[in-house]
Amino acid sequence: MRSGSVVGLAVMMGMGFVSTVRGAEPKQGDALRADLGGGVILETVYIPPGDFLMGSTPEEKKWATGIEGGAQAGTERESYEGEKPRPMSVKYGFWMGRTEVTNGQFKKFVEATGYVSDAEKPGGKTQCFNPEWKSYNLTTQVTHPWEPMEGKSWRDPNFQFPLRDDFPVVCVSWTDGREFAKWLTKSEQAAGRLPKGLEYRLPTEAEWEYACRGGSKEANYFWWGNELSEGEGRFNISAVDFLPDRKQKWPLSSAPWSDGFSFVSPVDHYGERGRNGFGIADMCGGVWEVILDHFDPKGGHEELYTVKEGVRPVCRGGNYFDVPGNARCAVRLGLQGPHYSDSRDGFRVCLGPARDHK
Repeated sequence: MRSGSVVGLAVMMGMGFVSTVRGAEPKQGDALRADLGGGVILETVYIPPGDFLMGSTPEEKKWATGIEGGAQAGTERESYEGEKPRPMSVKYGFWMGRTEVTNGQFKKFVEATGYVSDAEKPGGKTQCFNPEWKSYNLTTQVTHPWEPMEGKSWRDPNFQFPLRDDFPVVCVSWTDGREFAKWLTKSEQAAGRLPKGLEYRLPTEAEWEYACRGGSKEANYFWWGNELSEGEGRFNISAVDFLPDRKQKWPLSSAPWSDGFSFVSPVDHYGERGRNGFGIADMCGGVWEVILDHFDPKGGHEELYTVKEGVRPVCRGGNYFDVPGNARCAVRLGLQGPHYSDSRDGFRVCLGPARDHK
């Protein structure tokens, strides 16, 4: 389905109002606002059909595992990006969330439905930061800062500071993200604001990387180009920021500036400088974004890739804890399963043609 199938969306930007006008075509950058109630909105931005390159070059992989990129050398994770960039196409227009879904937005979903997230269910766990952690102790016994914890969830990710409604929601699973999107679809349909044939859902890998690259036809490391130094003031990753109540930053490689946050930052905190060519914020860094596709270690796909058993959803984009080499446009990992959650993981929704995923 091409962008012409999205006929009828005219967006009155100043009012956040959407009306149906036969023959009206959305334009790149038009914003659509879903009303979640209580003054909480979710904004998506229109992205027209287009071509892009998925994946990374050998040179990019070498940079990512080098002194500036800081990703661990000698592992296979960079191979998940494919041997070299592949030309791909998104043949229809769609709308991508301006930001990751926030705590405030997810809260409205829970209040409206009584939904219980995977981490909150009996026996549920989620990966959280252990505040007793001091260091990796790389020369003796390696210890990692994240551990599976009971009693923690999106309501309490075990951060050592108060949650804010404008933080991206974390400790939510692939299943949780899909349920949020289903609710949003039904809610907007009932209000008469959703054109036939479109649904809110998690983005496919092709949609996500196309949106992340911001319209660039090049396989750049980041959406702004290849220079890490040009990322200052654009995204939240491991940088020169003290951990809560300490005089210590994240160890290992980090960006050589302060981004203002040692952990998660509010969505769209960096404003226009943090938005790419499509006007999308926080596509690199912030929190990992869970994708609709199943993880194929050989590389991403142009069409939705699914399996019948052993689903391992893809996550994209890196997070606030990651070294620069792990927060590039091409980076992709597979989660343990559809119910896995982590205080570094969240999600972003898109509005586009319906996609089946059993």
